[in-house]
Amino acid sequence: MGQGFKDFIARGNVVDLAVGVAIGAAFGAVVKSLVDYFINPLIGWIFGQPDLTELWDIGPYTWGDEGGEPIKVGVIISALLTFLFTAAAIYFLVVLPLNALAAHRKRGVEAEPAAPAEDILLLQEIRDLLAARPNPATANDTGSPTPPTYPPTA
Repeated sequence: MGQGFKDFIARGNVVDLAVGVAIGAAFGAVVKSLVDYFINPLIGWIFGQPDLTELWDIGPYTWGDEGGEPIKVGVIISALLTFLFTAAAIYFLVVLPLNALAAHRKRGVEAEPAAPAEDILLLQEIRDLLAARPNPATANDTGSPTPPTYPPTA
């Protein structure tokens, strides 16, 4: 069991995944800071609010005797902006360069033609044997086909 786990780890997929998660978490913090401290205040300044989180509140709604909380649409918009900026940055900074690198590597490798299947090889061999066999229709010396023979009529 220990050898199987060692082989699994040595394949590289797990290590790549761990590195990707660590870098993604750090990168997510950078993008969140960018959205929270640059983009949200900029949008808030445009709309006359301190930041985007207080831009648009709906409510408060109350249920029964409890005090209600407003629905903070600005917080939802802020989270969507964080997601969109993170996805765009990962796509343009990670996915596109990796795809270009893979395409560049693939250009240098010549694909070997696939070997014909076994049934194709057998059919080719049968075809060659049939072509090498003399044709009984042209067996006479004149080169013209021999006339068909009919059973004698009595």
